[in-house]
Amino acid sequence: MRNPFPDGEGVVSIWQGYEDRIVQVEIQRHVARRLPWVRYHEHPEAGHALPDMDGVGDEIVRELLLGAGEAPQSEPPRAPQ
Repeated sequence: MRNPFPDGEGVVSIWQGYEDRIVQVEIQRHVARRLPWVRYHEHPEAGHALPDMDGVGDEIVRELLLGAGEAPQSEPPRAPQ
């Protein structure tokens, strides 16, 4: 897949709950590792209703409004080699 932001003018954020039973966390981690323009955020105690958790919706809105540099970010775990 070609980078839609070759000059770094944008990012795609993935917010993933570890306990999500609809979208598997391994799939989102794989996507985040493969696509350099993706900012990956994983919450260890969240499920599919991640934005409804205390404070998480605020984090998502903060990133949307302030940009990539202001919101906390977590790296996707690397696959064992």
